[in-house]
Amino acid sequence: MRVITGKARGTRLVTVSGNDIVRPTGEKAKEGIFSSIQFDIEGRKILDLFAGSGAISIEALSRGASHATLVENNKNAVSCIKDNLKFTKFSDEATLMETDVMAALYKLGGHKEFDIVFMDPPYNLEIEAQVLKTMNNMASVTEYTTVIMEASLKRDLSFVEECGFRIVKVKQYKTNQHIFLTKK
Repeated sequence: MRVITGKARGTRLVTVSGNDIVRPTGEKAKEGIFSSIQFDIEGRKILDLFAGSGAISIEALSRGASHATLVENNKNAVSCIKDNLKFTKFSDEATLMETDVMAALYKLGGHKEFDIVFMDPPYNLEIEAQVLKTMNNMASVTEYTTVIMEASLKRDLSFVEECGFRIVKVKQYKTNQHIFLTKK
């Protein structure tokens, strides 16, 4: 896996072995995300939930995001994120929260606003509704925040509306999809 463009263009990132721990977003899917928000990334604050290797936040920072807050509780993934941030020289522009996503959301609730939230939870947990409901009640996630959620193609999205969000766009790939959301 590598950084596609920007300050760290071409830099290879380390990943955690074993898809049961981290499911890296493929380059084609990552390019799809960033082509959709390419004019909205410069100077923005990013929240990356279930950050895995940190590749999404690092891509955002490489493209000019001002700060990224990464949330990950798997120790191997946390180590990987630290290495990747150090290697790409983005450690000063990033905050790594080594905790459960729900605990992190409660800590972040009334603090700085986020412009873009990436969330890529493990598919088998079906935790998306709980995360969205919590974010809907956070002052740091506003009607101007774009939430990009990765999910299995099989994931029923009927819960999104009742969580206080609306679907703006869906990009589908071979095995997964990215759902772009905003608060209602």
